[in-house]
Amino acid sequence: MMNKNFVEELSWRGMLHNSIPETESHLNETMRKAYIGFDPTASSLGVGNLVQIMTLLHFQQCGHKPIALIGGATGMVGDPSGKSAERNLLGEDELRFNQACQQKQLEKFLDFNCGANSAEIVNNYTWFKEMGFLQFIRDIGKRLTVNYMMAKDSVKNRISGDDREGMSFTEFTYQLIQGYDFYYLWKYKGVTLQMGGSDQWGNITTGTELIRRIDGGNAFALTTPLIKKADGTKFGKTEGGNVWLDSNRTSPYKFYQFWLNASDEDVKNYIRIFTLKTQEEILALEAEQLTDPGSRPLQKALALDITTRVHSEQDTAQAIQASQVLFAKDAEFRSLSKELLLDVMEGVPTGNLSKTALENGLDLVDALVDSAFLQSKGEARRALQENSISVNKEKMGVESKLTDSNLIHGEFLVLQRGKKNYFLVRCQ
Repeated sequence: MMNKNFVEELSWRGMLHNSIPETESHLNETMRKAYIGFDPTASSLGVGNLVQIMTLLHFQQCGHKPIALIGGATGMVGDPSGKSAERNLLGEDELRFNQACQQKQLEKFLDFNCGANSAEIVNNYTWFKEMGFLQFIRDIGKRLTVNYMMAKDSVKNRISGDDREGMSFTEFTYQLIQGYDFYYLWKYKGVTLQMGGSDQWGNITTGTELIRRIDGGNAFALTTPLIKKADGTKFGKTEGGNVWLDSNRTSPYKFYQFWLNASDEDVKNYIRIFTLKTQEEILALEAEQLTDPGSRPLQKALALDITTRVHSEQDTAQAIQASQVLFAKDAEFRSLSKELLLDVMEGVPTGNLSKTALENGLDLVDALVDSAFLQSKGEARRALQENSISVNKEKMGVESKLTDSNLIHGEFLVLQRGKKNYFLVRCQ
């Protein structure tokens, strides 16, 4: 018996959707091997992939051996599951680059050097690159009927879709290719369980069926639920698009903000799914949240945990500092890097001033109007007389002037009227 029951662990975390009967008892007998496939058609994994990454992590922490399959071959074909149209196929060089990038991200979660249950990464291109088409349809294709393959939801939904474009033979064969992955890993690596999202159930069970029909073997399947936000919008997306694990695509600050801004309803699910916190720790945080909802301890704990794991402690500390800048009375914008300043100011109205105008000192009244922050000099004087205007968090008066010494990173001014009305000026 393992120290922790994997199925029970997923259950209390809300991460178990379906499994083949006897999966739990199979896992409780001894250390097992399981795999999850990842799509290599992007150079970074996104937060939508984190459910499966955490599933592998929990699997390893329960004493089993996790395997991440990077779909070098399947990435050339395209998975029809959950898709309404044929997708563009990538070349081998681009797929190989993407695989290398994704592997580095997986290594932040899984332990690849811990003995018998060390994590492993495989690429299905390894066993498909030497297999010819005729060999595949002779040895594998004949094992399953078209009727069996047509009955899968991923196929039925595309063929009966409103656009009537159907699906290509290439995508139709996807489940057969993924099924062979499972057979290959079962036969040559002793993998007995494939896991994935609930939309993958049909593809996964195609694999268990191939194993049964080819060698009479027994294999298992387990799926996690698809994550949905309480408001009905898609998890893992913002107004700016996907949220990525790569800091060049989604900065650590934006990544931290994504989790920090989770609703009170969603965060109860997220903290169970995306952290390793125990039931006791989570219940204590929930009790604290009930006592003082405004302090948002669940969101802060979630954002701290997952940002540190994906990025670093330093990146997370900077993200927290930047998150406090707009709300602190004495925040220092100059302490932020240029990139972080622009992240914090994303969505804030902007304007421009001539840098040369600041060389001899520019009346603040003129600057407020010339930058388009305020509409008229009269409005600017009234606002200054009311003591409601700040430049880089410093209160300013009617007689104030701006010089290039006020510029942040030699380029920016942060104007503010009242507590919440910010305006970013770029001086060039």
